[in-house]
Amino acid sequence: MRLETIKKLCCPFDKADIELTTITQDPSGNILEGFFTCSECSRLYPIVKGIPIMSPDEYREINLEKPLLAKWQQHLQGKTFENFRLVPQKGEKDKFIG
Repeated sequence: MRLETIKKLCCPFDKADIELTTITQDPSGNILEGFFTCSECSRLYPIVKGIPIMSPDEYREINLEKPLLAKWQQHLQGKTFENFRLVPQKGEKDKFIG
């Protein structure tokens, strides 16, 4: 995903600004893995192989996203993923609830 494109994106749910967390980039600086987080509703949108997954909740597959989020746990700033949103952790068990 090209960095120029990111400036044009917003949360598809509420049109609020989104924040980028980069996991990996190619030598040109394009984002290969990472995620967007909505500043308003806290929804998380993964970027996989350079493609942002910004579908409405009803079209997303939680079981496809869980392995990525487990891999990216260190980048979630102590939060957990619940109903496609980042929320403060309730405890160490049940980190990823769909």
